[in-house]
Amino acid sequence: MTVPPAFVATARCLWQWEWQRLMGGLAPADRDGNFQRRPSEFAGAGLESLQGAGRLQLIVGRSCPWAHRAWLVWRLRQLEPSVQLLIVEPDPKAGRWVFPEPRFGCNSLAELYQLCGAKSNARATVPLLLHPGDGSQKASIINNESAELIEILNYLPSPSNDAPNLLPSQRLVDINHWLNLMQNDINDGVYRCGFARNQAAYNRAEVALFAGLAQLEEALLKHGPWLCGGELTMADVRLFPTLIRWEQVYAPLFRCSRSPLFSFPALWAWRARFCSLPGVLDTCYPAAWRRDYFGALFPLNPSLIVPAGPSSSEELFALIQATMKP
Repeated sequence: MTVPPAFVATARCLWQWEWQRLMGGLAPADRDGNFQRRPSEFAGAGLESLQGAGRLQLIVGRSCPWAHRAWLVWRLRQLEPSVQLLIVEPDPKAGRWVFPEPRFGCNSLAELYQLCGAKSNARATVPLLLHPGDGSQKASIINNESAELIEILNYLPSPSNDAPNLLPSQRLVDINHWLNLMQNDINDGVYRCGFARNQAAYNRAEVALFAGLAQLEEALLKHGPWLCGGELTMADVRLFPTLIRWEQVYAPLFRCSRSPLFSFPALWAWRARFCSLPGVLDTCYPAAWRRDYFGALFPLNPSLIVPAGPSSSEELFALIQATMKP
């Protein structure tokens, strides 16, 4: 039976209207349809807020790239003795993060936020740096703005003498240059592509994204092996969570598909080099990324079908290495 054209046109209009409503709840946008990231409520605290804090807790989720950067700093700085890592799981039906086992009498991250005095409408996001409190003091949130949180983690004393300082003073100008570029055009850029409300907004984000990748490629070709030269810095850490998710999520789901990542050979080699750092693969969960993005972002994937792909970080790394030029 042939579907009447008028019915198809009506269905498309209704779906477009409903899609705009769904996207409004998922990802806010400005008047021109550009994705706008919401500010973090617990931002602004620095190292001075940690005086006498004792052992801290870092709460992350496997699929969140902003949590991934904090997880990486925690791992690279070898902070296990002073900062306990807690991993929350997504509950896509309720649209929230939940604890595998109750913490502080809370089953969900939203409940923990409320316990720590968050506003009733606050978004319970990861990563989260927490003072767990003690018998006389309740748990309190130190910071949940990932860009600030990873700086705090970088400057916390590490028990290891070989833990890298990811913000060396002699490289801060170069680091900040890359951080500014990546935050707007690459880290947020993939989301500006995926959450664009119209073609013009997508076009702006997509052009800026690939122009940014071209700049990174040129820098690595000239000054590698890392973005700021011979040493690993925070610029590398903040790039990795985006590029490691590229084929799994951003190219197929967020339409970041103009060119495959292997068409940037220096970036491809850089990503493999980063994967080889001790502990990095322990923070990578490609099956969870696909499940959580494709299975939870209903407006972008109404069928909720999750594509096939590598099931482990080892399989993902093997795929990356297999396409490396000899």
